Amino acid sequence: MSTSFEPGAPTPEGFIPLCVPEIRGNEWDYVKDCLDKGWVSSVGAFVDRFERMTAEYVGTKYAIATSTGTAALHLALMAARIQPGEEVLVSALTFAAPVNTIRYIGAHPVFMDADPHTYEMDAEKVIEFLTKACDWQNGALINRATGRRVRAIMPVHILGHPVDIDPILEAAARFDLTVIEDATESLGARYKGRMVGHLGHIACLSYNGNKLITTGGGGMVITDDPALAKRAKYLSTQAKDDPIEYIHEEVGYNYRLTNVQAAIGCAQMEQIDVYIAKKREIAARYGQAFADLNGITPMRQADWAESVFWMYTMLVDESVFGMNSRDLMRELQSRGIQSRPLWHPVHSLTPYKNEFAYRVEVVDTLYRDALSLPCSVGLTDAQQSRVIDTLGELARVTA
Repeated sequence: MSTSFEPGAPTPEGFIPLCVPEIRGNEWDYVKDCLDKGWVSSVGAFVDRFERMTAEYVGTKYAIATSTGTAALHLALMAARIQPGEEVLVSALTFAAPVNTIRYIGAHPVFMDADPHTYEMDAEKVIEFLTKACDWQNGALINRATGRRVRAIMPVHILGHPVDIDPILEAAARFDLTVIEDATESLGARYKGRMVGHLGHIACLSYNGNKLITTGGGGMVITDDPALAKRAKYLSTQAKDDPIEYIHEEVGYNYRLTNVQAAIGCAQMEQIDVYIAKKREIAARYGQAFADLNGITPMRQADWAESVFWMYTMLVDESVFGMNSRDLMRELQSRGIQSRPLWHPVHSLTPYKNEFAYRVEVVDTLYRDALSLPCSVGLTDAQQSRVIDTLGELARVTA
């Protein structure tokens, strides 16, 4: 049996993909409504409804739908008026998108380490950097190593689990820093009972194909701040100051979500609690199965967190399990099971290797050892049993 699987290609029979969209609700009906009524572009009732549903779900006052999660991050940085040459603290263990958007505006990332247990931005090192590696000068926080002003912190809530954000928020208030949450992987997660995306000054979501809910592509800016919301909306719609006479006082962007995509998003939002329950069920079963499997550390959840386990990710100890995470990935692939490592540490990628990184010591180990397993909302019990049994078999073979 062929076990190759390329995005967009038909899935081979019996192959278990990593994480694929789940379409089970009103998507067809809502899209047909768009087509029947001709509202297929960047305005329409479903765009407004999707924004309302998202704001109500997260608990924010405002939501602005965007064409991608990356667009949402770009807008959030611009709305917060982060300036060229300033610095934004960001996770070194993340997809490249949030870091890219920092460079889009001419600012610089300051890479922060990950907590070894949650894989999230290490709050203790953030505080240490702000208090011990920076100086307060004339109402601004200056990175002593670079001489640049630190303006914002971008915690990225990866894999469905929240960052330990209260210490970060307290430090941000002390040093007048804007907190921009990248919640693109953690919609529905809670931190000490509070919804992720409603913790900082402004936050961003993504609806890419493998996210918890999808619009095929798309994103959202969410905030309680009316000024931030107004500016994000303004910039996302080509910065129109007079739409009749086409007056533009600033450079704007066409970052709008289409009504067709928003229609899919509305149908997906109707299912979000069911999807989260399924993700947690999958994670619990993996956790139980791997609790005593030598060489495997199951995905953890902090006491203060309610993770949505968007991407179930375990750690593989080569010295105990008998093979490293990449060899295990290839072996699973040969058996028709897709898995994936975490992202290459961003601070060591070519575009960013000369940017400032503060005591990044854990990220490389997590990158080496982590492996994400099949965890689609539509994953069947039989498929998960096959993944679990295969890992158990490989553990015995390599013992």
